[in-house]
Parts: sequence; C-alpha cells; structure tokens
Amino acid sequence: MGLFSLLMQEIAIDLGTANTIIIHNDKIVVDQPSIVALDKSSGKLIAIGGRARQMQGKTHEHIKTIRPLRDGVIADFDAAELMIRGMIKMINNKPRLFNPALRMVVCIPSGSTEVEIRAVRDSSEHAGGRDVYMIYEPMAAAIGIGIDVEAPEGSMVVDIGGGTTEIAVIALGGIVTNKSIRVAGDGFTADIQAYMRHQHNIKVGERTAEDIKINVGSALPDLDEPPQDYVVRGPNLMTALPIEVPVSYQEVAHCLDKSISKVETAILGVLEQTPPELYADIVSHGIYLAGGGALLRGLDKRLTDKINIPFHIAEEPLHAVARGTGIALKNVDKFSFLMR
Repeated sequence: MGLFSLLMQEIAIDLGTANTIIIHNDKIVVDQPSIVALDKSSGKLIAIGGRARQMQGKTHEHIKTIRPLRDGVIADFDAAELMIRGMIKMINNKPRLFNPALRMVVCIPSGSTEVEIRAVRDSSEHAGGRDVYMIYEPMAAAIGIGIDVEAPEGSMVVDIGGGTTEIAVIALGGIVTNKSIRVAGDGFTADIQAYMRHQHNIKVGERTAEDIKINVGSALPDLDEPPQDYVVRGPNLMTALPIEVPVSYQEVAHCLDKSISKVETAILGVLEQTPPELYADIVSHGIYLAGGGALLRGLDKRLTDKINIPFHIAEEPLHAVARGTGIALKNVDKFSFLMR
C-alpha cells in the first residue's frame, strides 16, 4: 500500500436518479438506491440507500424520505450531499487516523446545464472530494460496454436510466451528436401507476409500480418467453376495500407504449443528425443499450424492428455506466474528455 493511497483515495461514482454505484479499486463497493431518510424537525440523516428505500411510502410524520436526484440532476442539494457523504462512509468503515483526500470521477447526464454541473461538483466537493472530474453518462456507458471511444469509428449508445435516456454518437474520444430526454425508468413507473389507477381502480405506490415493471415489464405485447402475471394488492379507489389484481405483461406493454415511442423518436432524431460516415459505422456495428431500462423485456427487438439497425444489450446494463466511470478514473491523465 503506497503513501499515495494512504493520502489520496480514488473513487468513481455513478450518481443515478434510481441507484448510486461507487467503484473503488476496480470493485463495486456500494450499489444502493439513491434515497435518504431524514428526521423532519432536525434534518438529521436516519438512513440511506436500501434501508431508506424500505421506509419509502411507509413513514410517519417525523420522518421523510427524499430522492435527491430527479431527471438525472440534483433536485435537493443538501440531501444529495448527505447521501454522497454517507455512501462514501460505507467504504471507509474501518477506523482511520485521518480521512484521506478523495479523487472522484462523477458521471452526469449529457444534457446537463452549467448550473446542474455546478451542483454535482459542489455536492461532491462538500462530501470531501479534493479532485473532482466529470464524465458524460453516454461516454461512461460506452467505455463500460467495452467500446474503444477514441477510435476513428462511430459508436452509438442508448443509456436508459432512472431519470433520463441518454442517446449519443461517439467517435475520436468525443460526443458527436447527442440527445438527453426525460423519459426513462421513473417515467415508466409513473405510467404504470396511472394505468393501474385508471384501468383497475387500484392505488399503487412508487415501489409497487417499480415491482410490476421488474416482474412483468415489457416493450412488446407478444413475447417468446412470457413472464407469469404479477398479483398486485391494494385499496380500491372507490370503496377503499382491499382488492387483488393480476397484471399481465401485455397490459404493461400497452401502458408503456407512448413512452417507448418517445425514446424511438429521440433515437431517430440523433441518427438524423449523424454524419454519413459515422452512420455507416453504426449500421454495421449496431446500437448498444445500457442502463436499467435496457432490461425491459423485448425492448431490443422492438427497437431493432422499428429502426432497422440491430440493438445489442450490454452485459450487466445496470453497471455499464459505473464500470466506464471506474475505467475513466484509472485513465484520468489520458482521457482528454474528462471535465474538471
């Protein structure tokens, strides 16, 4: 263990709307939901990550749960800082004489404004970051998938996260064309909540809607290997009496159709702006899907049929961005596209 590692600790953070992942020494050391539980009166931190998620929708008047990120950007500055600090503490649970300085690489949505970038930088610095670098999410996803981003070839990545869907064409270590839309995992969850309310007269919370999406979420109304119906229990909106409703994947495919069409339109929009030489590369290599949204059953097939270019799902799509951020951390001096 060198002196440098004693004095300086290097971590890569994928600060996501739904999950925050921290990589240290090439390993994922923290993978937790991006949520904090606070004491309402004192503002003190009660729980973060998984423990706070268990409290979500079940709190009494003295506790509130906050998701500090909305649409991929920091919505609650103080809660974000508490969350980052708390998650970094999870790595450093061994007692030390002093806390080492932190060098961080944090990824941000490609459509972030100056103000949003500043918010991430300030939160990271307040949480102990000495050297803070930023990387755009689609760039991190491409690196994590294993694409050579510095090659003179076009690659296209669609990263469907919790708050945003990031679409980018990458060549020569830079983003050539990109689009960031606020239709992603959270939007799908909200669609399911609205559908259950209108169609089945049943009120479901965010967590239950998320479970429906994971168990029977689909982008196509006919799948080769259909999942079992998922039974949802909750109050009837009219009578407040408990009811049980089986939900099929066809229903979910129907209720997500509009949102997925928006993603398709955005992908076509980026392809329209792509220079012809790079377009030819993309057609021959295909388009890569990353992020939790890539796990939606049948999504790759639906997009392939619609756009006529093969779509490939990254292995471990949930961790592609985090892995890429980790690789960027090791190549801080080499990669010119990292922002300080």
